[in-house]
Order: sequence, then structure tokens, then C-alpha cells
Amino acid sequence: MIPGGGQPNMQQLLQQAQKMQQDLAKAQEELARTEVEGQAGGGLVKATVTGSGELRALQIDPKAVDPEDTETLADLILAAVHAANENAQNLQQQKLGPLAQGLGGGGIPGLPF
Repeated sequence: MIPGGGQPNMQQLLQQAQKMQQDLAKAQEELARTEVEGQAGGGLVKATVTGSGELRALQIDPKAVDPEDTETLADLILAAVHAANENAQNLQQQKLGPLAQGLGGGGIPGLPF
């Protein structure tokens, strides 16, 4: 017979949850340090963001600058930042996805989620 009426060992569950929390914090720190890039206009505009989505750099090729058409330049900047943020989200999925599955996908026996 299992002590506690078949319930999982609470100490073991707490240790597993604490380890997952530590792993998650470590992954989030790594994301904040990792930089990814997005570009638009065939590389005329490049945006660099951290894995957590913070814009770190923006490079604009002089060929992209037309004083008569600043709207296109603005569109290229937005597209480059958007592409960089998509790359950051993909990186987040790679780093945090397995940890989130462990929390919600039955990774800790006995928890209801």
C-alpha cells in the first residue's frame, strides 16, 4: 500500500516544481542575453532584438534612405523589427516550450494541469 492513500510524495513534487522554476529562470536569462536579427528590403534594413524581444540595434543601408519617400523606409523598419520579433518568439518556443510542457503537460504527476 502506498503511504498517504496513493497520493504522490509532496516533498518530491515540491522539489520537481522548484527545479522546473530554476530551469525556467535560467532559460529566461539566456533569452535576455541572446540576440536575433530580422531584415527587410533584401537586407537594406536590419533589426536586432534579444530573445525576450528588446530592440537592441537597427541598421539602415544608405540606399534605403530616400528623402522623398520616408514612408517606404518606415515600412521597411517595421518589417525588419517584426521579423526580428518573430525570430525571438521562435527562440522562446525552443527554449521555454519544453519547460512549459513539463509544467502543464503532466510533467509533475499529481498536479491537475
